[in-house]
Amino acid sequence: MYQSQQIFLYDTTLRDGAQREGISLSLEDKLSIVAKLDELGITFIEGGWPGANPKDGEFFRKIKETPLKQAEIVPFCSTRRPHKAVETDPLLQEIIKAGTNWVTIFGKSWDLHVTEGLQTSLEENLGMIKDTIKYLREQQKRVIYDAEHWFDGYKRNREYAMLTLTTAREAGAEWLVLCDTNGGTLPYEINQIVSEVVEKLRQPGQKVNLGIHTHDDSGTAVANALEAVRAGVRMVQGTFNGYGERCGNANLCTVIPNLQLKMGYSCLETEKLTKLSETSRLISEIVNLAPDEHAPFVGRSAFAHKGGIHVSAVEKNPLTYEHIEPEVVGNTRRIVISEQAGLSNVIAKARSFGIELQKEDEASRKILAQLKNLESQGYQFEAAEASFELLIRQALGQRKEMFHLQGFQVHCDIYSDSGENPRNNALATIKVAVNGKNLLEVAEGNGPVSALDEALRKALVKFYPEIASFHLTDYKVRILDGEKGTAAKTRVLVESSNGEQRWTTVGVSTNILDASYLAVVEGIEYGLLLASSSKPEKIAS
Repeated sequence: MYQSQQIFLYDTTLRDGAQREGISLSLEDKLSIVAKLDELGITFIEGGWPGANPKDGEFFRKIKETPLKQAEIVPFCSTRRPHKAVETDPLLQEIIKAGTNWVTIFGKSWDLHVTEGLQTSLEENLGMIKDTIKYLREQQKRVIYDAEHWFDGYKRNREYAMLTLTTAREAGAEWLVLCDTNGGTLPYEINQIVSEVVEKLRQPGQKVNLGIHTHDDSGTAVANALEAVRAGVRMVQGTFNGYGERCGNANLCTVIPNLQLKMGYSCLETEKLTKLSETSRLISEIVNLAPDEHAPFVGRSAFAHKGGIHVSAVEKNPLTYEHIEPEVVGNTRRIVISEQAGLSNVIAKARSFGIELQKEDEASRKILAQLKNLESQGYQFEAAEASFELLIRQALGQRKEMFHLQGFQVHCDIYSDSGENPRNNALATIKVAVNGKNLLEVAEGNGPVSALDEALRKALVKFYPEIASFHLTDYKVRILDGEKGTAAKTRVLVESSNGEQRWTTVGVSTNILDASYLAVVEGIEYGLLLASSSKPEKIAS
């Protein structure tokens, strides 16, 4: 199936990634991530440390009931404790109960950790590595050995660090993974040290199965992983979106396409590589962290073009400003609209909306002038493409007035149950005209914007039933000129959804309620535009 040398991918999002501050995965979250990684084609998925906490124990019980296509689920555990019998170690018993083919065991490589961390002898540490791996092999387990703090240990005492590796291999470990646990090693050091290890472990007729596990404390985790592969490792451990403790781990979303598209290794089947961006975003959704829009390869802005010269060149030949085709990793090219835009931006963006414009068209220049004028007032259309499409249609006379605002009022009550828990109830009254009929509607919300949105939709749903599926999914406020205090101009971005699609609209005013209303109204209008039979389905955010 693979044309070139395969790199085995080992994902530790569920264990190492979950150690990132702000991430807390439920059992259902972990199972959902496993399903997606298995579908993508990840070789090994580290599920956690059974016995260390109840959730991980339950995960390994539950995953036995979950059919997987190809991935190997791997539990993680330490070597036996100093001066304790391996057979009676409770954590190792939980590893065996997990019922997996493979297990990952980590041991100490750095003599500093042995003497000061474990407070035992260097000889006893070797015994802990040997006894643990031999015992697991006797239990018919295949072992991946993570050499913790490998690079720091090698730089301080290379003879002892190498001895821990050879001990693990002789005890039966099939993979020896070199870990830059502190994340302090630089790429040139990684290459040099891995090359030395490969040479020292090489024996006639015996294959050296080495892996790499890097952290990003020096901002070089991805580069370190790539250099390790160049030096001879064939397993790369990392996490999706680079999640992990402190500064994170090597980001597999960056490692995989670099290895496969730039360096000629095989990581994923070609058709599965196109699911990389989708997988990245899904996992960010599951862990409840906003995706990094500027992440290489998979970020929403990875193939976004804003400068007019860039857009003009990309329209002629994408290679001028794109190092790969975005579709290869499941991403898309985006033309960004802003005050830096030229006619090429406007025309390209209009085309993405299904609207054909020409440079010589007066409408094109009118749209560009209006864009620059509005952005100078504080509008931001690169983050609100739905509003920009409405602006284009307005200039072309294609924007039908679906309703007309006649006025609104918002009343807020702030009170507390016992003086400790303040509550904010809002009541909005709105007057709107639809098809010549005047409507007066009232609605409550947990804030003024919520109440406004509820009242408007309550009035309009009688004429446009599809509005019943619309709801606000995000609301962002930015003060544009803070030095003016409470008189400052405010920009509001509102993200709306109909359950299947998302779109973002913008409003700007010195009155935050007015700015919010403008964004909410355009959000509803754009949703109706999407729902109309003449408008193809799309996402405009």
